[in-house]
Amino acid sequence: MTKQVHLAAHFPGVNNTTVWSDPAAGSHIEFSSFVRLAQTAERGLFDFFFLAEGLRLREQNGLIYDLDVVGRPDTFTVLSALAAVTTHLGLTGTINSTFNEPYEVARQFASLDHLSDGRSAWNVVTSWDEFTGENFRRGGYLPQDQRYARAKQFLDAATTLWDSWRDGDVLADVAVGQYLARPDVGSFEHRDSQFDIRGQFNVPRSPQGRPVIFQAGDSDEGREFAAATADAIFSRHAKYADGRAFYADVKRRLPAYGRRRDDLLVLPAATFVLGDTDADAAEIARDVRLQQVSGQTAIKFLEQLWNRDLSDHDPDGPLPQVDPIPGENTVAKGRASVRIHRDPRDVAREWRELASARKLTTRELIVEVTGRQSFIGSPATVAGAINDFVQADVADGFILVPHITPGGLDRFVDDVVPLLQELGVYRTEYPGTTLRENLGLARV
Repeated sequence: MTKQVHLAAHFPGVNNTTVWSDPAAGSHIEFSSFVRLAQTAERGLFDFFFLAEGLRLREQNGLIYDLDVVGRPDTFTVLSALAAVTTHLGLTGTINSTFNEPYEVARQFASLDHLSDGRSAWNVVTSWDEFTGENFRRGGYLPQDQRYARAKQFLDAATTLWDSWRDGDVLADVAVGQYLARPDVGSFEHRDSQFDIRGQFNVPRSPQGRPVIFQAGDSDEGREFAAATADAIFSRHAKYADGRAFYADVKRRLPAYGRRRDDLLVLPAATFVLGDTDADAAEIARDVRLQQVSGQTAIKFLEQLWNRDLSDHDPDGPLPQVDPIPGENTVAKGRASVRIHRDPRDVAREWRELASARKLTTRELIVEVTGRQSFIGSPATVAGAINDFVQADVADGFILVPHITPGGLDRFVDDVVPLLQELGVYRTEYPGTTLRENLGLARV
């Protein structure tokens, strides 16, 4: 059976994939940037707009890391505003389960679901670092197993709140003669090791029942969490071999929770570079990578693995002769890229072997090992590759991350989407009004 391709748009914000210094790049703060990317995605009949969360400015060597775009408006504020300027596009926000409380988050997502007529989604994440935790009273003390225990209990509590209202329950409205049909409407009680809450939830059941739930963790705990609770998983495995292995792994976990393969969508983040020809796209892609990894950026990446100050190192020379310092990373506080689960000395050894075999400078090596573009080629090549990946169970679709914001999706929507439609694997209109309907998920 031919699968249909799902597409979504990621607003990258604080992200070193963004070529924010390009003259074509716009603001990552002004609302007009969010509007343009969202409306372009809706014009391309994308499933949803994905907005990540940044809870603190990044640091390196005790200084603000100013090579990334910095600053991140509040997720709910932006998505609520976008609900007013879009009609079908889903609105997905990353909200942290380590530093928030269930009642507040459940209420915010339920409200967004009403404001958008059933288009909200929550990407449930945990936080691993004390650096970000310093902004919050809870701090960053939760180890990985406890973080996921809290996340599961957090989601369980939020679900209890959403389900405290049933279909048919309404608020009193004298004008149309409606009234609360149940005396216990909205009543809830939830107790576990993390939460002890009870009361009455004051937002009625939303148009799609509950918001769509996303999960983005890649650890074994994260995969189990997704298999047990999520509607979709935001994966980083966009390469063919890695993607197929990840896809098979998370899908095989579903029966243990009484779920079917179609109950969980696998949607990796994917970057792309389009050109008039494949050769043209390859040349553009190399230029983009060199813009993304300047000499300064290469040194910053190097410091994250080496865990030492390398500010005097020449990015156009060979890798450092000294070895990385193992143990707690004290150079790059709060940066996700330093979460290396292997001995950094082993990684450095592999990098040296690669650099020696291909005669790469430090900067060229960093360009190689942090390669970002998932799809490179003409519109026909990219459309064909995306379809091939979906049909081969590498993914159910892709969350596209443009390197230029906010206009980076324009050519994809204009040139690639029509080709996917010609292949018969992409919609020509939205099938429903809620995000669950458009993702092919059942109302709950």
